[in-house]
Amino acid sequence: MIESGRPWLRRRYGRGWFVRLSPVVLTVVIASLAYATPPEMAFSRLLPAAPALAAAMWPVLPTVLLGTVCLCLMVGLSLVFPDLGTWWTVGGIVAVTVAAAYGSHVRLQRERTLFQVRLVADAAQQVVLSPLPRRFGNVEIESLYLAAAAEARIGGDFYEVVDTPYGVRLLIGDVRGKGLPAVGAAAAIVNAFREAAYGEREMVEVARRLDASSARYNAAFPPEGPMERFATALLAEIPHEGQRIDILNCGHPPPLLLNRHRLRVLEAATPSPLLSLAELMGDHYAVDSFDFAPGDLLLLYTDGIAEARARDGEFFPLGAWMRLQPPTPPRELLTALHRDLVRYSRGRLDDDIAALAVRLCEP
Repeated sequence: MIESGRPWLRRRYGRGWFVRLSPVVLTVVIASLAYATPPEMAFSRLLPAAPALAAAMWPVLPTVLLGTVCLCLMVGLSLVFPDLGTWWTVGGIVAVTVAAAYGSHVRLQRERTLFQVRLVADAAQQVVLSPLPRRFGNVEIESLYLAAAAEARIGGDFYEVVDTPYGVRLLIGDVRGKGLPAVGAAAAIVNAFREAAYGEREMVEVARRLDASSARYNAAFPPEGPMERFATALLAEIPHEGQRIDILNCGHPPPLLLNRHRLRVLEAATPSPLLSLAELMGDHYAVDSFDFAPGDLLLLYTDGIAEARARDGEFFPLGAWMRLQPPTPPRELLTALHRDLVRYSRGRLDDDIAALAVRLCEP
């Protein structure tokens, strides 16, 4: 399951229709109060509010029609109550209806522009984060992605999985920053991985090629601010014969390995330099090997998950949450993670999120 964009909470069918019909409800309520109360209360002067509200959710023509209905209601009320100040209210209804129609027109144009931008963002996401097969031999994989910028629907987190002659190789990482520069840097790293994962026997050489690609991108498109652009990344390799996983960690949060409710944090013995910083920190990369038995669940994630906050500022307890999960397929694990993250943060995720769940099956 790949989720794009900020997590959203489904509206109830009836509530959505009530919101859409609220300008009509407001018109009926105002007209009823104007008819049922003394003329001195002058509820009829509130009728211009109905087309103003309609402009926020209706197209131009229905907005104008509602303004016309309010105009007719005002004329009708003037026949019952001659001293309502009809012409002032009629003038207000006409002026507000014209302004509301124009506002509705502008809103629809912006919505169409936003829709086109989202189509482009979805296309870009398919390039950077292409859909993954759910199974590579005896390796079962599922992915999750959520962009913090809802309008962009894509950010600086990235992942990729390829089946190579050396085993199934995985990449997950996070570019510092957001927006299009971060997307471009992520695309450069992912594209380099797709080539290097097939061509290089050793994961150390794959990491060097990712660092070189990231450095070339930063040289061609330097960051706007004084801070250097860099990326954390984690590379993993599961040999075709299974039973182990090799990990090269370039400053990324360590994966979590769940084996029958026993949780293990796969920390790197020797840290490797972040991507595009090898020239400053030295290109000394280290690969760590860990046992990976059939039935084990592996979670690779970006820091947006571990740093998701509740309203009281507490971080999401990822380790404790993972320890409580039953043996489950990767798809169900990420579905539960998505649900609990949204619930914990009340839908307010401030950073991009990417995750890969991996399970080794019996051959």
